[in-house]
Amino acid sequence: MNIDFKDLALFIQIAEAPSLTQGAKRSFMSPAAASVRIKALELELNTQLLYRDSRGVGLTEGGRRLLTHARLIMRQLGYLKTEFDEYGAEVSGHIRIFANTTAVSECLPQVLAGFLASYPGVTIDLQERHSSDIVRGVLDGSTDMGITAGPISAKDLEIIHFSTDRLVLVLPQSHPLEAPEAIKFDELIRYPQIGLQEGSTLHEFLREQARQVGHSLTWRIQVSSFESVCRMVEAGVGIGVIPESAALRHQRLMNISVKPLDESWAVRERSIVVRKYEALPGCVKALISLIKPINLPGYAG
Repeated sequence: MNIDFKDLALFIQIAEAPSLTQGAKRSFMSPAAASVRIKALELELNTQLLYRDSRGVGLTEGGRRLLTHARLIMRQLGYLKTEFDEYGAEVSGHIRIFANTTAVSECLPQVLAGFLASYPGVTIDLQERHSSDIVRGVLDGSTDMGITAGPISAKDLEIIHFSTDRLVLVLPQSHPLEAPEAIKFDELIRYPQIGLQEGSTLHEFLREQARQVGHSLTWRIQVSSFESVCRMVEAGVGIGVIPESAALRHQRLMNISVKPLDESWAVRERSIVVRKYEALPGCVKALISLIKPINLPGYAG
């Protein structure tokens, strides 16, 4: 089999566009030249890769399979280039990270700031994703590493635990729920909720927990950050469920109460997910080594 790396890179661009013209533009070639290359790739693999119509292109089943392999091959090729860069793997490279809401807003900013200052030749693409998208991204090569919380059932992944946090209830001082030592989830459902915006990992997780106990959450307002949740709570707008690490940090500056949730799912193991650790370039391993020592504060009720 004789497949050109440039053809694989072109195929990825077209699949992600998804338009042959846009994919060709991103690959710095004409649509005609791109079409010839894709047809040659289809002949080499003896399978149709794209459905073509006036609206653009779509992937066939063979195309979807090739996309997974092509992403992994091109990412590994990038790792190879980095390893043999004249400056060495640990001072140059590009890292893509898929992470959940808490990691993006709580765990990673300080770590990444220090890492990028120490490794000026490294660039990072950090994207907030749902847990299922994070796992899928690592499996299909869309990302170098993932950071997620909770159990991970996917095979063919290496999972590196780095911290334990828990979800807690934040509420205004003198709220009726302030008296109990710990709160069951179904006790707080009847109160107006302050939560993160639709689509965030935590929003979807809490909505699913409510569904499992036969209820739905009433959102008084949805905001973009844990700080905003706490400020709304302090103003008496409602109550909110957020990670303990964020709640304790904001409690030092705001008049809010923090209460543990009496639910097994409230304790969440945070993990770094990679496809194969030993195959990662040095810059990714260096970042993982910085993330691993993180210890989030425990409940100090």
